[in-house]
Amino acid sequence: MSTSPARPETGGSTAVRDTAVRDTAVRDDDARPKPATRTRALLVCSSGGHLLLLHQLQPWWEQQERLWVTFRKLDSESLLAGEQVAWAYHPVTRNVGNFLRNLKLAWRVVREYRPNVVVSTGAGVALPIFVVARMFKVKTVYVEAYERIESRSLTGRLCYPLSDLFLLQWEDQKRLYPRGEVIGRLL
Repeated sequence: MSTSPARPETGGSTAVRDTAVRDTAVRDDDARPKPATRTRALLVCSSGGHLLLLHQLQPWWEQQERLWVTFRKLDSESLLAGEQVAWAYHPVTRNVGNFLRNLKLAWRVVREYRPNVVVSTGAGVALPIFVVARMFKVKTVYVEAYERIESRSLTGRLCYPLSDLFLLQWEDQKRLYPRGEVIGRLL
């Protein structure tokens, strides 16, 4: 089920995991395996290609408690049917009013949902969420777009210093983001 920008609704499956983005079992002193804990993930992206890229991580995020933050568009309503969604304000490019509305949305969503990790593929909606996530000491993971080989994306440049983990899809992107970790192509 989806929500208005003002208040996220609950509905559908809610699952999220930690920024470590690794599913490992933990052992205690008696060496009996304990199940890995599920992370509360906040999945943040613009609609369109950014949503499609984040959707490619479904094998990971479907195992997590999750809340999506994206724009209410036909593609996002279709792809995220049955998911828990907080609708962000758009457009965000050169729109200070919507940036401030999304900053307020980010404050409310991060404070109320209390994610363990924020994962984003961009674009504009990512920055206010990353800023608030850092204030609440929530881990942040950014996945740079695969077509960005010659230059950095605007959102990538802005989120790079705010990211605990910055993921790249091409080895060539390492020269643009030296701290980045190459994971290979997702699309």
